[in-house]
Amino acid sequence: MAKITYVEHGGKEHIVDVANGLTVMEGARDNGIPGIEADCGGACACSTCHVYIDDAWVEKLPAKDPMEADMLDFAYEPDEVKSRLTCQLKVTDALDGLRVQMPEKQI
Repeated sequence: MAKITYVEHGGKEHIVDVANGLTVMEGARDNGIPGIEADCGGACACSTCHVYIDDAWVEKLPAKDPMEADMLDFAYEPDEVKSRLTCQLKVTDALDGLRVQMPEKQI
């Protein structure tokens, strides 16, 4: 289990425990956290679960695969380094303490 902090665009924080094996997106969805829409349900077929990864975590996460990188082109104001799709981030104990910031909107 990992404790993940989801930060809304306006700054409100939601700290939740997310079970190993779920994705960061599923953790937000299952806990009713606003700002992650996940329209495709986690199939990496949209960009509505886009977040900015906290600077301290960018290098700790697995690299983006080509499909995720392509989908991020459709996200709202993507950042080449910090943007990730939460449906592609599997939760493990190694993600304990992860912080993600939602963009102003999802498209």
